[in-house]
Amino acid sequence: MDASERQITSFNKPKLLERAREILRAKYYSRRTEEVYLGWMRRFILFHGKRHPAEMAEPEVAQFLSDLTLQHDVSASTQNQALSALLFLYSVVLRQPLGNLGLVERARRPKKVPVVLTREEARRLLAQLEAGAWIMASLLYGSGLRVLEMLRLRVKDLDFGYGQITVRDGKGGKDRVTMLPKALVEPLRRHLARRKLEYEADVKAGNASVYLPEALARKYPAAASSWIWQ
Repeated sequence: MDASERQITSFNKPKLLERAREILRAKYYSRRTEEVYLGWMRRFILFHGKRHPAEMAEPEVAQFLSDLTLQHDVSASTQNQALSALLFLYSVVLRQPLGNLGLVERARRPKKVPVVLTREEARRLLAQLEAGAWIMASLLYGSGLRVLEMLRLRVKDLDFGYGQITVRDGKGGKDRVTMLPKALVEPLRRHLARRKLEYEADVKAGNASVYLPEALARKYPAAASSWIWQ
């Protein structure tokens, strides 16, 4: 918790942001969503001079959302993200669902044509990368992984026998299976062999533990230091 969050939670009793965090985790929201939602709640409270959200309602929410567009020129997706966080705050945390927000200055969705690399352009791009960076970029391109999905991969998620990758807790909190390109099998095997040497050194130094979701960490306390969860 940073200084601004401590200041806000000490000002508001009971500690609103801490309660919101507990509810988000109880409902199995991703850590990314948790931090984003708490960030918008904090920003909303500070915008209104640290007033408790329970003392505010639709007009204050509409004012905050309009300010994001008029003063900060945020994108439509960013404004919608802030709205989602505040809807969660009022309907789930405070149990004071918001009604009609009235007139809100809505951010405009820019009309953009997506840039898609050709196969040859993708090859040339990957050719400029080496080692771990090449493997990561190749996973994004060849397996269709999102950036956070790729960064969160564990050893156990790679199945060389079936040539597939299991993505855990992806978009929408869902698991899915995607392909493991043949061109990545041997580079990944070599990468894991090198990583296991580092892991074994970490075990000896007592630094091999990795993050596990709360329920798994409680149920399998030793799993955080096992190889398959690295």
